[in-house]
Amino acid sequence: MQIRPILRGLKSYLPISSVPASTGGTISARYCYAVWLRHQVLLAENGLNPHPQVIAELGPGDSLGIGLAGLLSGAQRYIALDVVAFATPQRNLAIFDDLVALFRARAPIPDAREFPQVFPRLSSYAFPAHILDEARLAQALAPARIERLRADLAALHHPRPQSAISYICPWTDAAVMQPDSADFIFSQAVLEHVDDIALTYRACHHWLRPGGITSHQIDFKSHGITDVWNGHWGYPDWLWRIARGRKPYFLNRAPLSAHLAAMQQAGFSLLQVLPVTREGGLKRRQLATSFRSMSDDDLITSSAHVLARKA
Repeated sequence: MQIRPILRGLKSYLPISSVPASTGGTISARYCYAVWLRHQVLLAENGLNPHPQVIAELGPGDSLGIGLAGLLSGAQRYIALDVVAFATPQRNLAIFDDLVALFRARAPIPDAREFPQVFPRLSSYAFPAHILDEARLAQALAPARIERLRADLAALHHPRPQSAISYICPWTDAAVMQPDSADFIFSQAVLEHVDDIALTYRACHHWLRPGGITSHQIDFKSHGITDVWNGHWGYPDWLWRIARGRKPYFLNRAPLSAHLAAMQQAGFSLLQVLPVTREGGLKRRQLATSFRSMSDDDLITSSAHVLARKA
C-alpha cells in the first residue's frame, strides 16, 4: 500500500477546494466521437434501435461532447447529469464545431491506436454508413438545426424553452428527471466513481421508458491511485475511507459482479457483457479482507461494457 492516497484524502479535509480542475476526459472531439459511435455500433450489432430519440448521460465530465455526438447522429434531446459542473459553453461550442466537421467528413471511428484505453473494441472502425445513412445525416446536420443546437449550447446554464440540451448538476436523486422519459442512458468510465451503484441503477431504470436501453463502459482499475492496476482492492475499508476523504467523488471499488447484480436487482435484463481481463495485479492473499472472497473472474477484470434493457 502507498501513502499517497491517504495523504490526498487527509488534504481534502483542509479548508481548500477538493474539487479537481477537470476530469481529463471529454476535452477532445475525436474522443467524444469515438465513444459515441462505439455505443451506437453496439446497439446495432445487438439488433437494437441505434437511433434513440431522447438520450441521457451519466458523468459527462469536461464537456458534453459524447451527448452532442448523439444529437449530431439524429437524437432529438440530450440530458447530461453530473455531480460537478465541469462543462462550460465555450468549451462545448468548440467541441461541437469539431464534431460537426467529423460527421460531415464521415470520418472513420478513432481506433485503439489513437485511444488505447477506450473500450469497447470494434470489429470495424469504418464510418458506420449502414447506421448513419445520407438521408439521416442530411437531416441531422442541416444548417438550421446546427444553428439551433449551437444556440442551445450558448445558453447552457440558462436553458431556452424547448432546448434540446439539459445540463443537470448536481443530480442527487431520481426526481431530477421524469420517469419513463429516456430511450437510452449511457456512461463511459463513470460508474466506478458513483458512491451508491444500487441507487444509480434504480434511477436509470426509473428514467427509461419500458424497453429502454442502458449502455455502460465501466473501468475497474485504480485510476493511478496505486501503482498496481488493482491495488485499490488491497486497502482495508477504514483506510480507504480516509483516502476517499471529502472528495466529491472517488472510486467505489465495486467489481463487475456487484454492478451486474445491482443492475438486475434494479429491474434490468442483461443483454451483453464484454469484460476485459488483465494480469499482473494483486494476488488474492494481498487483497483486503472485504475483497478476499471475490471471484477469480472479478480479480482479473479491468473493465467491462454492459448493455441492458429495462424489463
